[in-house]
Amino acid sequence: MRKFLACLIVLSSASSAFADGCPVAPDHTAALDDLYAEVQRAPNEMIARQFSNQMWDLWLEAPDEPSQMMLDAALRAMRVGDYLRAMDRLDTLVSYCPFYPEGYNQRAFVNYLRGDYPAVLPDIDQAIDLNPRHTGALTGKALTLIALGREDEAQDVLKDAVELNPWLGERALIKEPLGDEL
Repeated sequence: MRKFLACLIVLSSASSAFADGCPVAPDHTAALDDLYAEVQRAPNEMIARQFSNQMWDLWLEAPDEPSQMMLDAALRAMRVGDYLRAMDRLDTLVSYCPFYPEGYNQRAFVNYLRGDYPAVLPDIDQAIDLNPRHTGALTGKALTLIALGREDEAQDVLKDAVELNPWLGERALIKEPLGDEL
């Protein structure tokens, strides 16, 4: 009975949140500025990964409890390969919080995992529009462009991402310019 009442309370607060709209996501600009500076000064990839993980912690912080529940449910569904459930949760999240970049980024990722590359780009572009320094979204866009055979565009996006974080694993995909051979 207690679990039932707790569920009703959560659903009730989620319903009122839907009616009121999603609040603005927390502003992590200062913390991210510090993390980008740290990752650029990092002496090696292992140290840099710690800063990258902290960035992900901030990006994955949804604006409120209902949106966090939607995101967490989507992430759980993705981990077990239930892309239909993940898409349902992310569609709801994006409708509820249209200014939260990670909803779009994760929905793009589900489409990437499904191999639906054309469906990735509108969401990934929206995530980048909302958060231009989101290196996860930038590398996701680059990988999608590669999958679509749009290598030149992918190289530009990869370079933008690596400029922000020189330790990204995807840096290995950057093609060095060919020198004069004659």
